[in-house]
Amino acid sequence: MTENISHSARACRTSKHVRAQHLVTADETSLSDLEMLLTTLPLCSTGRVFVEVPDESHIVDIRVPARMTITWLARSQRSGEPGSGRSCRPGYALSRAVEAWTDEMLCTDEDACTTTVTLLGGYLGTADIVDHLVEVRGIPADHIRTPERFGLLSSR
Repeated sequence: MTENISHSARACRTSKHVRAQHLVTADETSLSDLEMLLTTLPLCSTGRVFVEVPDESHIVDIRVPARMTITWLARSQRSGEPGSGRSCRPGYALSRAVEAWTDEMLCTDEDACTTTVTLLGGYLGTADIVDHLVEVRGIPADHIRTPERFGLLSSR
């Protein structure tokens, strides 16, 4: 992860500027943390924000940097495990969406960009995402931030 990069508007326009890609997750319990985090991101940040909520009534207007996309995942509109007929449990829609996105879109060329992962959602989805990122995608654990209370990265 590259620290101490100038993120002024002028620096972000230069062709040699290292792009800061972000993957951010949240759920209905962490929306205020998500909003605080998004206000601190550099304006040249790219990437995705995935937010899992119980239903559409929990979707709120959250501003993301211009080069980032926010995706709302309403559990009430999703099913559980394929073929099970069960409803979507907390964290499941989030982990499925993030794993699919990282497998296809995650920038891994450190010369072109740096990737920071911030997982603010609940424990179940966050644990599944950490396992996928570290074990399947080979993302270094120090590139991933999770709530300390989960204890997910301390043993890696």
